[in-house]
Amino acid sequence: MQTTPSNTKLSTTKTLLVTAGLAVAIFAAGCGNDDEADLANGKQLFVEKCGACHTMARAEAAKGVAGPNLDDAFIQARNDGMDDATIKSVTLGQIKHPSQRVPAAARMPADIVTGMDARDVAAYVGYAAGREGKDEGDLAKAGQPAVSDKTVKADSSNTLQIDADPTGATLYQAGKATAAAGLVNLIMDNPSSVPHNIAVKGAGVDEKGDVVGKGGTSKVSAKLKAGEYTFYCTVPGHEAGGMKGTLKVS
Repeated sequence: MQTTPSNTKLSTTKTLLVTAGLAVAIFAAGCGNDDEADLANGKQLFVEKCGACHTMARAEAAKGVAGPNLDDAFIQARNDGMDDATIKSVTLGQIKHPSQRVPAAARMPADIVTGMDARDVAAYVGYAAGREGKDEGDLAKAGQPAVSDKTVKADSSNTLQIDADPTGATLYQAGKATAAAGLVNLIMDNPSSVPHNIAVKGAGVDEKGDVVGKGGTSKVSAKLKAGEYTFYCTVPGHEAGGMKGTLKVS
C-alpha cells in the first residue's frame, strides 16, 4: 500500500494501532456486513495493490518490506482482544487517510482501492493480519502471482522493452522475452506509483538497473550467451511477489 523508508516503519506501525479508536468511530457505521465481503477478491487485490510494500503471511505472494509488516502491526492487538471487525475498520481508515507522518514521496496514495474493493481488502486484512495458519479452500487459491504470458522480442538493436504494470502490482507487462546472444539491452518504463527496476540474472550474470519511481526509466545491459535467464525487479519482495520473467537467448 505504501512505500516507507525503513526508519519510518516503526512510526507507521504505531500509527496503525494508535489510530484504531478514531478509525472505528469514523468507519464502523459504514463498514457493511463482513458476511457480504468477498475475501478472495480482497486477498487478490491486497497482493496486487499492497503486496509490493507490505508482508502478510496468509497472503503468501505479498513480500514487500518497504511498509509495515501487517502481521507484526496487529498480532499483539489481536492477542489483546482486537477482533476482525476492528482491524477491518483500522485498515479502512488507513486506506482512506494514510499516515501523514510518512514523507509525501513515500506515502501510500489515498484510496488505493475504493468502494466495494476497499471493503473487501479491509475485510481480508481484518481476517488474516496477525492470525496464524494458512488460508484454505478457494481462499488459498486467491492472490497468486499472475505473471504475464505476453512475450517480447528484441528489436534490431537487441533491445527489449519490458515495462512495469501501471496498476502498481508487482508485475511486468510481459513475462517472457527472447533475444540474440551478445549484448542485450533491457529497458523498463515505470508508469506506476510504486518504485521498480529491471535486472537480469543467470549463468553467472547479475546486472541491475536503477530503481525508479513513477515516470522513470530503468535500463540494464549485459553480454549474454545462449541460454535461459531471469529478468526481475530487485526491490525487496517484488520478485517473490511475481515481478519476474524468463529471457531466452539464442
